[in-house]
Amino acid sequence: MSATASESTGTGRFARGVHPADRKALARHLPIEVLPTPPVVTVPVLQHTGAPCKPVVAMKQEVPAGAVLADTDAFVSAPVHTPVAGAVQKETVATLPNGRHVKVIPVKTGPEQLSAEALWADLYGGEWPLEGIGALDPAEIVKAIRAAGIVGQGGAAFPTHVKLARNPKKPVDTILVNGCECEPYLTADYRLMIEAPEPIVAGTLIAARAAGAAGAVIAVEDNKPEAIEALRKAATGTPVKVAAMSTQYPMGGEKQTVRASLGRTIPTGGLPLDVGVVVINVATAAAIARAVQRGKPLTHRVVSVTGAGIANPKNLLAPVGASYADLIAHCGGLKPDAARVIAGGPMMGFSLGAFQTPVTKGTSGIVVLTAEDVKRSAETSCVRCGRCVDVCPLNLVPSRLALASRHKDWTLAKRYHLAACMECGCCAYVCPAAIPLVQLMRMGKAQMQKEMTKS
Repeated sequence: MSATASESTGTGRFARGVHPADRKALARHLPIEVLPTPPVVTVPVLQHTGAPCKPVVAMKQEVPAGAVLADTDAFVSAPVHTPVAGAVQKETVATLPNGRHVKVIPVKTGPEQLSAEALWADLYGGEWPLEGIGALDPAEIVKAIRAAGIVGQGGAAFPTHVKLARNPKKPVDTILVNGCECEPYLTADYRLMIEAPEPIVAGTLIAARAAGAAGAVIAVEDNKPEAIEALRKAATGTPVKVAAMSTQYPMGGEKQTVRASLGRTIPTGGLPLDVGVVVINVATAAAIARAVQRGKPLTHRVVSVTGAGIANPKNLLAPVGASYADLIAHCGGLKPDAARVIAGGPMMGFSLGAFQTPVTKGTSGIVVLTAEDVKRSAETSCVRCGRCVDVCPLNLVPSRLALASRHKDWTLAKRYHLAACMECGCCAYVCPAAIPLVQLMRMGKAQMQKEMTKS
């Protein structure tokens, strides 16, 4: 990998978007804490985009931490592992924040578990050697990533081995590692960049080797100077470039990050691969390093539990399968004026109805809002002001798409590229009529997909 190849040619900005109050001061200064091991973890067999896994363990079977619980032969999928040593319980069903019902495998925690210090050291501590990465076999890297069950931890949860598998028809020249974390309130990636920059840099180089990329860029918004400094220090002597991006929502979107950092435009309906780029999240990069250098699967992730409605905001290292209730309880519970609990951030997240929902590989945060936070104006008629169009980072017409979704006009929805909507929430944020644009488009996309499946 050459230093020249990794240089950014972007301006650090993208067109449109919004600038919501970031609310990150609640948790950005709080070091990551290890959540005490819960008595039971409930591990979903589907935590990724693609085919669900099938259980490979039996009820009452004793399993060590890191053992595979479910897997499949499908290429676009990722196995799931137990984060704790314990006994497998009867398979059941849980509802994820997006409303999807999935099978889950409960594991009753055994008496022998790693201490908080040992767990942190196992996941992110110690040495992360950079020498020899260039000699690794790309196919073996992809195989190790798949075996570790690694998926994108930025939200989409797409299986990472699929992204990094080389495609001769679409060669990759740059690995772009996304550390922008533009959603208000969330600080999980920020703390990880400060506290564990070494595995992020190692994972970036390993990902570049797997994909055959000559360049590597870690993009971080410029409101995170401590993270930028930590990553640059860890990347000293390597060809990895750490680029400061403008603080702008939704900078964390793939198309926006690619445009801002590399100056390349991903076509509507296209992927970063179409412009020679693979995008992964900083937490994903750290998981890649652990999988390849230590042979360990993805079993834990950092989750921000924050908002004015939580007693004690924290950044928690939590096992996959811990319940939202476990995390909330460890943060002192809800305040009396708590009115809404959101899985993820307030712009793109889902309101929670049940706190027994399990943490998945894609869970980035739990935001608790107060009654004052959620107070909003009553919906009125669209006044054709065009503000939603002005801020849409994908150049869509949200008002038309919402109208098409509301009236189930799929011909109009396709004409205006409903499927391309990333549900970032910029349009709803600026709408003076308080129209639930994101909810309408999210509903429309799901219904349109059902209709297409039927036909």
